[in-house]
Amino acid sequence: MAAGGLPTPNHTHAADVVKAALDMRNLVEKRKQEKLEQSQPFFELRVGIHSGPVVAGIVGVKKFQYDIWGDTVNTASHLEGSCKEGKINISQSTYEIIKDDAQFSFENRGEVETKGKMNMWYVEKRTS
Repeated sequence: MAAGGLPTPNHTHAADVVKAALDMRNLVEKRKQEKLEQSQPFFELRVGIHSGPVVAGIVGVKKFQYDIWGDTVNTASHLEGSCKEGKINISQSTYEIIKDDAQFSFENRGEVETKGKMNMWYVEKRTS
């Protein structure tokens, strides 16, 4: 799991997270092709991104860990579970934040059933 805009909120969190996800996906895809050429096992990646409020804090007594909870985290997990391998699946709320960003292109998936219906979008880096 990864989160943007924490612990210090910023205005670029959604685009930053999408760019990071695309970079991770591209690296995993490159390694997948290398492994396929060598007839070796490979990893595949699916990513779900949702924007919204979270509860965040330090947990632990002997070993401290920063963690986040809440409906936003659960929704991102549902988005990931409803995604094809090699794709970046975003929610309507994330789409609304980055829809006018010229560096991205979007494919509307429409309403997808996942513990209720949710409008989802695949996002890619725009070419040219």
